[in-house]
Amino acid sequence: MYRYGIKRFFDIVASLCALPFLLIIMIPVAIIIKLEDKGTVFYNAPRLGIEMKEFKMYKFRSMKVNAPDIRNEDGTTYNSKDDPRVTKIGKILRKTSIDELPQLLNVLKGDMSFVGPRPSPLGNKDIYPKEFLRKFEVRPGITGYNQAVYRNNSTMDQRIKNDSFYVDNISFTLDIKIILMTISSVLASKNINRNDSSSKEKVGM
Repeated sequence: MYRYGIKRFFDIVASLCALPFLLIIMIPVAIIIKLEDKGTVFYNAPRLGIEMKEFKMYKFRSMKVNAPDIRNEDGTTYNSKDDPRVTKIGKILRKTSIDELPQLLNVLKGDMSFVGPRPSPLGNKDIYPKEFLRKFEVRPGITGYNQAVYRNNSTMDQRIKNDSFYVDNISFTLDIKIILMTISSVLASKNINRNDSSSKEKVGM
């Protein structure tokens, strides 16, 4: 019951309450991004959401214009504190996760939820393993169980296990735990870049 109407109701109410306050941060950030290299403010990434429906996910642009997409061997995104593709303001946005704030608009539109598995890029949908597809049973989230535990420092296997754990155990209590864990991880600047340190497997709460 929670994963359907009730969860969506909380998403809408929380987004509408948070957006006016977050605009105080988002407007100056947008101006700084524009001033740094005159490029676009937002990165509108095509992603797969619930039931593998395609949508545009909004993020503040943290990379240089036309930066190449580099992936690790398991298909996860390459990220490093010394990544030359990232702009000066982009490093701060990634460290604080401020680059994710525009996804509040995706939540209001119904593309995403506050909490859920992270959206997936379109290019790999024909080669996803069966276990991976379970994440598409729910709306993707701005944060999720995997992000709360690992943030960006996780392998594909870890993501699949943690996303499946969330789908099997979705509840209001779990969502609150994930939000609190995410805040703690961001404030402590944990696991910002996978390619700067090794990952340790952790599944279940």
